[in-house]
Formats: sequence, structure tokens, C-alpha cells
Amino acid sequence: MQNFWKQLLLCLPVLALAFGVLAPQGAEARQAELNYFTSEKTEVDGQEGWRIEIGVNRDDVKYEVKEKSVLKREVVLDLENTARGKLAQHIKQTGPLVSAVQIDELQSKANRHTQVRVALRPEAGDVAYRVTPLPADRHARKPFRLALDIYPKPTAPPVGSVEDVSGHTIVLDAGHGGSDTGAVGPSGVTEASVTLAVTQDLRDILQNSGARVVMTRDTDVDVYGPNASAHDELQARVDVGARVPSAEVFLSIHCNAFSNPGAHGMETYYYPGSSAGARFATILNEELEKAGGRTNRGVKSANFYVIHHSPMPASLVELAFITNPTEENLLSDEDYQKNLAMALAKGIARFFRER
Repeated sequence: MQNFWKQLLLCLPVLALAFGVLAPQGAEARQAELNYFTSEKTEVDGQEGWRIEIGVNRDDVKYEVKEKSVLKREVVLDLENTARGKLAQHIKQTGPLVSAVQIDELQSKANRHTQVRVALRPEAGDVAYRVTPLPADRHARKPFRLALDIYPKPTAPPVGSVEDVSGHTIVLDAGHGGSDTGAVGPSGVTEASVTLAVTQDLRDILQNSGARVVMTRDTDVDVYGPNASAHDELQARVDVGARVPSAEVFLSIHCNAFSNPGAHGMETYYYPGSSAGARFATILNEELEKAGGRTNRGVKSANFYVIHHSPMPASLVELAFITNPTEENLLSDEDYQKNLAMALAKGIARFFRER
């Protein structure tokens, strides 16, 4: 009998927890509390921004940050399983980007959480933001903090320009697209996405230099239409250029592929018998070699449909092997794509200058 009562006493806490009489031990202790707030001007990448520091009595708080613009533009820092503590609910701000901070304590199905809502000024423009955890500083009497930096979104760097293309009309063909991804690299990068990115960069450089650019496609679409035959799709690309009487050159941009992942390098093509096409492909090849640093597989002739049927000097370039892991990584890099685009722009400029 003594053993029976002993076992029953041991089971009571478990039974109480199961029926909701007791809360899980330590549930309240797991909740963090905000205990510090400060804000000041800061500098991010040479631009004036605004920093808000939120102190927490634990250093393992989970959080997320996002921008909202339903009723007013805000950057919201959401901290899981936290209470506002003794911090004021509304804190006015004097920063150039931020007008006020609202700290709200909310209850969800999972737990209580705190939202630090940072109101952006109407004149703030496009902003970027980041959160940096800061360790406790006992000497300065500062707890563990989350530093939220808000700063003007960096402007895109200039696209660059080349000489000797102003007034000329160029047709650019980004290979594949839409229902046709083209070749796919080992990590999933598609030929269609790379060719479009490089072609768009090239278009921007040429237009910035005064050229007229005609694109067979400038989004991820089929030129003729979804699931068209290969002939119809390729002819549709040729037709884009053929409909422009002033068009002077046709450039089709591709990535190479092979079953052996060790295959590597770049190469350029022209249609056999086209002396202007051969010169165009040779110049493009030379400029790609200077900029890309990849193995040069040479200038070759081939009966590719778009360069065969284009009614103007034409070349098809294979930038690198997307099936090679190293080159796939390069081809998906935005800076490398821009380097390739500039090389092609220089090649087009040379073709006009040296003819």
C-alpha cells in the first residue's frame, strides 16, 4: 500500500500537466523581455542611415524583419516569445528616414511576441535594412542588443558604355527561354536564365552608348509561342531582325553543354562562307578571351539556323560550359555576366569601327 501511494504522488504532476492544471515547467522563464532602447545616426556604405538598438535579456531570441506598406510604410522587427517590458510603446524619432517607433506586444496561437514597428518618412525613398546582433557590453552597461540599420537602398552602378556604336542598330538573341530552358547546370542554373541576363546587360550598355537595340526576347518567354517546333521558334528569332531594315548585325548568345562535366571554355561561330560573319565572330572571340579568362576553344563555322538565315552579318557565341560546375558558378554570377556583356559590347564596337 505504501508503494501504491508513493507511485501515485510521483504521477500527480504528469496527470496535472495532461489535464491543464499545471503549466509546463519553465514556460514563463523561456520568455524574453526587452530592456533597452536607443537610436542614432549611422553610416552604411558611405550613406547616412538610422540605427535602432533593442536590448533583450536573452541572446537566443528568434526574430525576422520585413518591410510593410499597407497603410503606411514601416520596417517591422518581429521578436518571438518576448514581452515589451518597461519600454515605452511609442517613441518619436528625429532621423532623416524614420519618424517614429511603435512597440506592440501581441499574442499569437503559439506564443506572445513583440513587434518593433519603425515608421518611415514619406520622403525616405527606397530603403534597405539589416539586423546585427550585438553582444552585451558590461563596461558600457549595455545588454545583448539587436541593431536595426535602415539606410537608402544603394543605387545600381552605371552600366558602362562603348564608343563607335551610336546610331547603329543591333539585334540581340538570348538563346532559349519560356518552355525551353536550354541546358541545365549541375546545381540547376539554366542556360535560358544566363543568356537573358547577359543579353539584358549587353542591351543596357549598347543603349547607353547611343545604339538602337532590338531584342528577340527580353523576358523568359518563347519567341514564337509555347511548345513551338524548333524550326518555328528559330525562324521567329530570325524574323525579329529581318523586320528591322536598319539592323546591321545579329548576335545570338548561348551557353555550351556536354555530358562530360570537365568540358570547358568559350567559342564563337559564324556561317560558312560569310566573310563578314567570320570577322564578327573573330572579334567577339578576341574580346571574350580578354575579359572572361576561360579557355579559348576558337572561332568555328557551323550551320546554326539563326546565323544561317539572318540577312545580316551574324555570330553565335558559347560563353562557357554550363555543365561544368566551375563555369556554371561563374555564369550565374552577376558581375561575371556584366563582364561578358561588356566584352561583347566592345566586340560589336570594334566590328563597326574596323570594317
